[in-house]
Amino acid sequence: MATQDILINWAPQETRVAIVENGAVQEFHVERALERGLVGNIYLGKVSRVLPGMQSAFVDIGMDRAAFLHVADLHAALPAGRRAEDAPPVPIERLVFEGQTLTVQVIKDPIGTKGARLSTQVSIAGRMLVHLPQDQHIGISQKIGSPETREQLRARMQALVGTPETGGGGGFILRTNAEEASDEELAEDIAYLRKTWSLVRHRAVTKPAGTLLHQDLSLVERVLRDLTTEATQSIRIDSRMQFEALQAFGRTYMPAVVDKLEHYRGERPIFDLFGIEEDVAKALAQRVDLKSGGYLIIDQTEALTTVDVNTGGFVGARNFDDTIFKTNLEAAGAIARQLRLRNLGGIIIVDFIDMTREEHREAVLAEFRKQLSRDRTRTTLSGFSALGLVEMTRKRTRESLAHMLCQPCPTCEGRAQVKTPRSVCYDILREILREARQFNPREFRVVASASVVEMMLDEESVHLAGLSEFIGKPISLSAEPGMNPEQYDIVLM
Repeated sequence: MATQDILINWAPQETRVAIVENGAVQEFHVERALERGLVGNIYLGKVSRVLPGMQSAFVDIGMDRAAFLHVADLHAALPAGRRAEDAPPVPIERLVFEGQTLTVQVIKDPIGTKGARLSTQVSIAGRMLVHLPQDQHIGISQKIGSPETREQLRARMQALVGTPETGGGGGFILRTNAEEASDEELAEDIAYLRKTWSLVRHRAVTKPAGTLLHQDLSLVERVLRDLTTEATQSIRIDSRMQFEALQAFGRTYMPAVVDKLEHYRGERPIFDLFGIEEDVAKALAQRVDLKSGGYLIIDQTEALTTVDVNTGGFVGARNFDDTIFKTNLEAAGAIARQLRLRNLGGIIIVDFIDMTREEHREAVLAEFRKQLSRDRTRTTLSGFSALGLVEMTRKRTRESLAHMLCQPCPTCEGRAQVKTPRSVCYDILREILREARQFNPREFRVVASASVVEMMLDEESVHLAGLSEFIGKPISLSAEPGMNPEQYDIVLM
């Protein structure tokens, strides 16, 4: 099992967490105080619109955009005692109405122009358990051992949870780290989760619609709850205040990991010392170089992400087939790492270099599956298509790293390209001709970028002089260093 270290860089405005395995950053998480994610938050919402045709509703939870609730995420969508395969869900128009208040939980953050996705099936995560207060069901994580272990855990939990008649009840799911927990630890988690739900219910009847009833843990706290595993050797944080707060949180909920906490006191920033800043900068680039000399080109669009594998300068193998095979093998591991590091989700198309031998294709797919198995986010992977492409999906629950840290280029407006200086020159010449037909100034002055002005004075000088003669007006040029390559102004003097 690969060992990992967790590095936390904390500032009042932003928390950054890097998970490092074998000296390389595998995951990078960012939480900004003004942009904190909403997943896990519970709100008192008000239904603003019901859409029977889409079997959905828009719900106002106090945000700029209304959130989205589908009938499949309504706890009351199925008749009592019936399973989804036994009966169709009840239509949404019979379950909710405009103006109704609902206790809802965010299950997907707003992404792009889409509002948050909601569910009325509330769940509250604890250290070892997830509480399902509206259910009476005991579930076990699929990663927990043998059938005998699962049955023993279920029996222990049933005794601890009790029934509604005995003052207990409510549903619980045992997380992976509950396998070795004592009855006392499980009981403490049950008590904490029930108290949390009790506070949520109390606020729901005393607060107005749009109120935040419960907020999920901060990123620093989720490091202990969600990101720490048996493979974690150390958790280093560069803030004494947060270190002490994390120690107190750990002693209460995760005492087993408190000894892994370390306060980083070095003079150099913690991310600089371990080279994290450089890795993050590379994760925002389109090109990813491989050690062999090959490289990846990663393009992220609204609909899907494409990854193209290229041999580049790799010529180390005995023949061309081996060169391609070894490049694809290395690329499989690099792609899996980039998906985690960049938090790329949705549909992903990988264009490995074409391989003629079936055993090579199978070996690359096996390596890709192996590398993806280390991803805590669910992925599905298909084989090679008829066109030689590998299609896969990765669950998307939050914005990608690029969407969190970057914005579309104001110069090219997100096109990733700009017009050539010659194209801009011709735009200017056409605009001057258009203006000359409407106005009669003494002179036309063109203000543009230095590259455009230089081309008009050099290669396009004949066309500029010809236009000046045709309209009978002088045309002067002025270079403006602050202008982008496509920007220009025509001033009537």
